[in-house]
Amino acid sequence: MNRPTPLAMTALAVAAGLSLAACGGGGTGEEGEKPIAGAGQEGGGKSASPTASPETGPDRPKIDLPADLTMTFEGGKSGDAVKDAVLADSAERMRAVNAVIAGTAPENVLGHYNTGKALEAAASWVGEFEKAGATVTGEVRYYDREVTLDGKKAATLSFCADESKGFSKDAETGKVSKTPVSKNSYVFYNSRLERNDAGTWQTTQIVSTRGAGQCQP
Repeated sequence: MNRPTPLAMTALAVAAGLSLAACGGGGTGEEGEKPIAGAGQEGGGKSASPTASPETGPDRPKIDLPADLTMTFEGGKSGDAVKDAVLADSAERMRAVNAVIAGTAPENVLGHYNTGKALEAAASWVGEFEKAGATVTGEVRYYDREVTLDGKKAATLSFCADESKGFSKDAETGKVSKTPVSKNSYVFYNSRLERNDAGTWQTTQIVSTRGAGQCQP
């Protein structure tokens, strides 16, 4: 999302590899990141066994977004049960981070959908908003979501985000920090997920490129 000046400045201090796919986490500091291992591979052609979707799988934390924040995820049904589960848990991961920022979910939900560097990144990004006294508002659309399976318990997922209608706002005054729509309102994300023993596809790594050409309207 478009961020107030304090966040735009502090984002550059986030370490490489700890980028966060929520409201443009990491910003321009991630351009030029190395591709995530396994991207573009199908696991040697091996087929993955079906796994439960969030609707029928293990207990998952309830995530509520504030009334003034809308997150839309396109292409949630691929026809493949495993890929659909990856898409669903990735979407919940994105919702969880923004819900924690907005104060509508406890911070411990981050650990349900993140692990490793992605969990560190999520906590760091939430912390940036807390330090700036900011939260999130508006609309964000996620599209061109493509899953590549890597065996039975790993996958890579790339997608675009349209953040042109998403903004940060002052948590105390409610003042929204709006900025003009530009090529940087569109972000390309590349992530890796692994299925844990409970059946949840956790994001382990995530990198972003703001202003990416493949995501422009």
